[in-house]
Amino acid sequence: MIVLYDVLIVLLTIVCMEIVAALSHKYIMHGWGWGWHHSHHKPHSGWFELNDLYAVLFAGLAILLIAVGSAGAWPLQWIGAGMTAYGALYFIVHDGLVHQRWPFRYIPRRGYLKRLYMAHRLHHAIRGREGCVSFGFLYAPPLPKLQAELRRQHGRRVNEDVAKDSQDATSETPPGS
Repeated sequence: MIVLYDVLIVLLTIVCMEIVAALSHKYIMHGWGWGWHHSHHKPHSGWFELNDLYAVLFAGLAILLIAVGSAGAWPLQWIGAGMTAYGALYFIVHDGLVHQRWPFRYIPRRGYLKRLYMAHRLHHAIRGREGCVSFGFLYAPPLPKLQAELRRQHGRRVNEDVAKDSQDATSETPPGS
């Protein structure tokens, strides 16, 4: 029987996973794990990229936690369930909304989803692994803060298309429309 503690563990795990994912993205994927992650920062064809191995790795860990927890090591199954829920949110928001890896296209025009979309575009404004901003997947800092950080670090060496798209953070129309 699911109890309130189990639900709270799942929700807390989702919050913690955003922190773990942001730190992993910044210090592992843009550090010693760049070998897999660089495929995500280059144009590619096909459904998969080498970077997707990170999702497979996290999914394997979640499956292991669910299995061990189901065998009696409470609350590991609920931590694994929270990781799985985070993975689903990541897939919907990051792969689907931000990178348009779905068969249909939707670009948000306002609100938090637009901020999230534009923050990740700013993340990709720098070609390479150093000097990027906004490493979270479900949380996006305010766009003016990200734009200022990019200008501080790189001046005019920022991908001009992405920087131009993000200039009007309150615009009602998405970039390229």
